[in-house]
Amino acid sequence: MQKMMDALVKEAPGKGLTLKKMPVPEPGIGEVQIKIHKTAICGTDVHIYNWDAWSEKNIKTPMIIGHEYVGEITALGPGVTEYKIGDIVSGEGHIVCGHCRNCRAGNGQWCKDTYGVGVNRNGAFAEYLCIPKTNVILIPDGFSEDIVSFFDAYGNATHTALMFDVVGEDVLITGAGPIGMMAVGICRQNGARRIIVTDINQYRLNIAKQMGADAIVNLRHDKLEDAMKQVGMVEGFDVGLEMSGNGAALNQMLKSMRNGGKVALLGIAGPGTVIDWNDVIFKGLTLQGIYGRKMYETWYKLMAMIEAGLDLTPIITHRFHYTEYEKGFAAMNSGESGKVILDWTK
Repeated sequence: MQKMMDALVKEAPGKGLTLKKMPVPEPGIGEVQIKIHKTAICGTDVHIYNWDAWSEKNIKTPMIIGHEYVGEITALGPGVTEYKIGDIVSGEGHIVCGHCRNCRAGNGQWCKDTYGVGVNRNGAFAEYLCIPKTNVILIPDGFSEDIVSFFDAYGNATHTALMFDVVGEDVLITGAGPIGMMAVGICRQNGARRIIVTDINQYRLNIAKQMGADAIVNLRHDKLEDAMKQVGMVEGFDVGLEMSGNGAALNQMLKSMRNGGKVALLGIAGPGTVIDWNDVIFKGLTLQGIYGRKMYETWYKLMAMIEAGLDLTPIITHRFHYTEYEKGFAAMNSGESGKVILDWTK
């Protein structure tokens, strides 16, 4: 008789999720089975929950969603010798082909045939998950499982914030969502000179301030130029981290960069977004798109920063049992939240 588990399933197009019984996945060749302890709700999960235009185009139902998690290995598939039962692990959410040019060159994050856990295949909002052993991230002793549950998102922030050297540099972060909040702490720990964050959500800006921002700018009523003067900036920003996906914020960033500045772009801009290319060309700006995490250098760096004292706990604002998932998604949709954690332990 097949074992069953609780899982959050996107059963059909339309808003919402369903908590239902699903078969427990069994590990195949080269796979591990993970008993999920904690998960975190990502912006992507909110898109799927709300069933927006992106979800309608990219998500096939029915599917278990979720890709930010921590748990313990409970079964090893044939050929897995690198791990043991009981290991505490998370996982790289992008399952790549392993044989395209980028994969073979060590740039799996750019694999053209990537499959996303909880996006293109069953995910981690369930009591059990199976992933390839190559995607397993072993977690050292002493790490908070609440923090580890959103290492996937923290990895996005790390990849973006460390794309360019921030030591001694003035950094502008547009977008104070959870990844923007994390980027503040990362830049602060890695020696940034001044960090200014812009958004229109005061709740999230306040957390960014707590994470170490020198100035926060609510663009509903404050001006970025005033904040720059207040902290003593003479020229523009050296490094820009675009986390919002907002076209107006991106254009403001480009106009606020110094000549020769560098911009890392993580936010997904909406259709038809237009920028003034003169700002890029005549200022000699460098623009770098960011997708996911470097496989696997980002994971080493993000864990090293935690070991060195980076504290991400201010970003966690809500904790719920998985049976209260509706409250978790309501908190995310309200905008008055940081990271929302779901507990899958009984």
